[in-house]
Amino acid sequence: MASPAVRFSGVTKRYPGVVALNGVSFEVAAASCHAVCGENGAGKSTLGKLLSGIDRPDGGAIEIDGRPVRFASPAEALTAGVAMVHQELASCANLSVAENLCLGAMPSRWTFVDRAAMRARAIELLVDIGSEIDVTKPMSTLSVAEQQLVQIASAVGSGARIIVFDEPTSSLSEGEAARLYALVRRLTARGTTLIYVSHRMPEIFRLSDHVTVLRDGEHVATRATTELDESELVQLMIGRKLDQYFPSHVGAAPREELLSVRGLSSPGKFYDISFSLRAGEVLGLAGLIGAGRSEIAKALFGLDPNVTGQLRLDGKPVQIRSARDAMRLGIGLVPEDRKVEGLVLSMSGRENVTLPVLDRVSTRSWIRSSEERAVAQKYFERLRVKVASADAPASGLSGGNQQKLVLARWIAAGSKILILNEPTRGVDVGAKAELHAWIDQLASEGHAILLISSELPELLHLATRIIVLRQGRVAGEVARESADQESLLRMMAGLDAAAHPPASTRARA
Repeated sequence: MASPAVRFSGVTKRYPGVVALNGVSFEVAAASCHAVCGENGAGKSTLGKLLSGIDRPDGGAIEIDGRPVRFASPAEALTAGVAMVHQELASCANLSVAENLCLGAMPSRWTFVDRAAMRARAIELLVDIGSEIDVTKPMSTLSVAEQQLVQIASAVGSGARIIVFDEPTSSLSEGEAARLYALVRRLTARGTTLIYVSHRMPEIFRLSDHVTVLRDGEHVATRATTELDESELVQLMIGRKLDQYFPSHVGAAPREELLSVRGLSSPGKFYDISFSLRAGEVLGLAGLIGAGRSEIAKALFGLDPNVTGQLRLDGKPVQIRSARDAMRLGIGLVPEDRKVEGLVLSMSGRENVTLPVLDRVSTRSWIRSSEERAVAQKYFERLRVKVASADAPASGLSGGNQQKLVLARWIAAGSKILILNEPTRGVDVGAKAELHAWIDQLASEGHAILLISSELPELLHLATRIIVLRQGRVAGEVARESADQESLLRMMAGLDAAAHPPASTRARA
């Protein structure tokens, strides 16, 4: 019998205050797509980091093609044919796309970089994954989804025989994800072995041959994907059945209008955006990458100095020129990229949660530590943030727990209007259900929520109505009861000639 491409034998990894992996053992067959699942903090990303040379195990062994390996660096792992696409973006923001894709192997002529050859190579790598990103643009100007595609192109173009995909579709649109699925099939067909970390049930069953489930750093099961259904896999991941619920806020009577947006525009980003947002409502915002969703969120939070238009809060005209203005008016923003825009990673979880409410836990310039800890602990418990200590740095938390911190901050601040931009990106099924329940509860309590998501099932489940954006403009609005994935996708792509006019332009009862 042929040796597996990868074998983990009793792999253990400890970090200060936590055991990330404890005696994990399983095998990955060559030229297969092997999914690794589990809740946030289960050890999935840690396993990928050990295999790709970012970290080293404290115990156990890792074998590749039957030979023990212990990589001292990612470069050493790449030389051995192992690459990783990270969930959290890893690139040089000040360099161009082409420079990032050719780092470590810059084409040269004499002693100078051959920039024409570098651009040609970068274009070739992107075309291979079905992307047409401008390779001359600085990485810092790309969207999160575009940066993720550059990472994928880099890993695939490295010629690695084993690639770890850590939540590769967490920030991709439906179309981009479909192209990635086709790429996965091409890679396995030509003999590449893929370890595919994901929380998304449909893609796990669509792509993987086998599934390994981790829970609390321990191996729970490795099964052929065909032997499982979704409910069984979720139960293995979280150790209990995941109860489905119907959001209670959608049946409530319409309440007062909290926010009115009229003619909101920003040159080159979005144009003539108008809508209203009521207390107790979850308003969905859908659109393809580049449609202007995130740009509108930032403008409403005072982060776009070029925005024009009229805003009314509780019926009164307001101007929001800064994040301070937005916070003062009771608006909170959960941004798309939690690491760059949502958290101060060097600060503790406690400090991140209490940032907007320091005036409530301080006297003059002195923070009352006991009150600050009490506030933080309250929301750590309510949102089930898994952490050894509230004083642990936010940088050391899993992606899901980091996302919970950002949401906890605005709940603690008592924000009346919450703008949630991809609130469950990179979050496991258990944590996602908790966050969905929180969104429902907040709406039921009278908060107004603008929900931006690339996951159409999430919008269909939570939103009372959905506004569709296309190329920076409102393409239409769909009521919850008449919305489905196909109609939304057609409207997003401009294939629905009979798009519904926005409800904000129709008479309201």
